[in-house]
Amino acid sequence: MVHQGLADRAVTAPCKISVILIVLNGETTIAPCLQSVSWAAEIIVVDSGSTDRTEEICTTYPGVRFFHHPWSGYGPQKNYALSLATHEWVLSIDADEVITPELAEEIRGAIDNNGAYVGFSFRRKNMYKQQWVRHSGWWPDEVLRVFRKDAGRFNDRQVHESVEVTGAVKKLAGVMEHFSYNRPEDFILKMYSYSTAGARQMKVAGKKGGALRAVVRTVAAFVKSYILKRGFLDGRTGLLVAVSGAIGVFYKIIMLSELNEED
Repeated sequence: MVHQGLADRAVTAPCKISVILIVLNGETTIAPCLQSVSWAAEIIVVDSGSTDRTEEICTTYPGVRFFHHPWSGYGPQKNYALSLATHEWVLSIDADEVITPELAEEIRGAIDNNGAYVGFSFRRKNMYKQQWVRHSGWWPDEVLRVFRKDAGRFNDRQVHESVEVTGAVKKLAGVMEHFSYNRPEDFILKMYSYSTAGARQMKVAGKKGGALRAVVRTVAAFVKSYILKRGFLDGRTGLLVAVSGAIGVFYKIIMLSELNEED
């Protein structure tokens, strides 16, 4: 989703911040993402093997530095992108996320007058198509994405990675928009990718699988999302979120069981 008036509201002088993002076949979302951070001095894009128009689209933006790097897991891949950043401050964004004009202005002001803070967090509005999912455990979704390069890095998790900083963090008022899901099949693709990586991560951590554990945690995941987090208030979308999340938990534990049996 492209925000009208974004270019009009952007300050002409580039902000001395490095935007970093990793991507694979992101042609359907990458343009709005890049447009939303066009005010940054540089945009580091690390591609892990796209076969669509991702590179072609990225290279049309003058601030983009495009790199190829084999996939190494979410945390390690983002740390590689971080190593390429040349500015003191870094903004990490995914290819299906958009920084709103209001948040962009707030980020600029925050790093210019950061005081003792080494990082800034803000909320993320997760969307299905153009519907803001207000419940289901998807809101408020606070993420730490702006940080000083010398004070932070990503943990090495293969999936569900996050930034870890040494120092004080301040929460900003603005929001980022996340357009990861536009069709039911998007949930299926994400579920497979995340459950596979999650199972491998759990195996490394010495976790156990098992049929009973899979059933119990699957039911618990559905109840948490649809009932306790009031996903039913999101209508059909809330049901889609709850069911796909629960199935992802089921497959993750079953995959873990099979990985453990291979030893």
